[in-house]
Amino acid sequence: MKNLRNLSITWEIPPSLSGKVLREFLRDEKQMSRKTLAEIKYKGGALLVNDREETVRALVKPGDKITVVFPPEQVSPLLTGKTYPFSIVAEDDHMMVVHKPAGLPTVPSKERPGYSLAHAVIGYYECEGVPSTFHAVNRLDKDTSGLMIVAKHRYAHDLFVKAQQKGNLVREYQALVSGQLEKKEGTIDAAIGRKESSIIERIVSPGGQPAITHYQALAESRNASLVHVQLETGRTHQIRVHFASINHPLLGDTLYGGNSSTISRHALHSWKLTFEHPLTGKMHTYVEKLPQDMEAAWLRESEA
Repeated sequence: MKNLRNLSITWEIPPSLSGKVLREFLRDEKQMSRKTLAEIKYKGGALLVNDREETVRALVKPGDKITVVFPPEQVSPLLTGKTYPFSIVAEDDHMMVVHKPAGLPTVPSKERPGYSLAHAVIGYYECEGVPSTFHAVNRLDKDTSGLMIVAKHRYAHDLFVKAQQKGNLVREYQALVSGQLEKKEGTIDAAIGRKESSIIERIVSPGGQPAITHYQALAESRNASLVHVQLETGRTHQIRVHFASINHPLLGDTLYGGNSSTISRHALHSWKLTFEHPLTGKMHTYVEKLPQDMEAAWLRESEA
């Protein structure tokens, strides 16, 4: 393991904030929670004003340089570092955009407690000296491939989650669904809840949580469609349940009635992420093309 390195961020006090105390700047302007401030104080972080350590009661003036040094995070002893395959698309001190392959769960399960993207990310952190635990901003089902955001500290995770709740993190998917859609473009607005007889399966249910899925057919074959999907909400199995509910289950999705003759997992790929970085203010867009198994399945469907 490399020596641990500090994760930090620096801001400059703008002219409009004269006469504020540091706590007000961090809480009101930077949306930093009391819990985060307490962890910085008591768990090895630091607050610096012009490179000098201060408390949250320090008065700040325009032009002051504020640096927050985040404390090292405690990793669960059950989350040991592994070298399972995943790729890093982009990275800075606050987040990573990663590509999760199909078949790798985001987090460990009872069936495979030592096998997940979380283990792989912790393994990477150990090699690189990143003093963090695993913070997934968006999660993908085990057999869904594609792009995810992983925050490197709790403050970044909190800001990304708030951005996602406000619709400022746009998640776009591509899916192969059974049949030809009668409406080539539309919205599925149907609440989703647990199926009473299953701990895994979900169903469209009036008593469930609100769920909204926007879609557009990109191409069609005789028995299948390539569909672009954009989520407005993020319920468990949302895309899979919604398309099954309109009698167009995803290819390979045997849990929800999909045909597995051309692909052995549900044909769903997180292909595009667009967001404003909550700590830098910069816009980011990342695209990951369809994986080989989905391309091959679509080719077989197109030739059928």
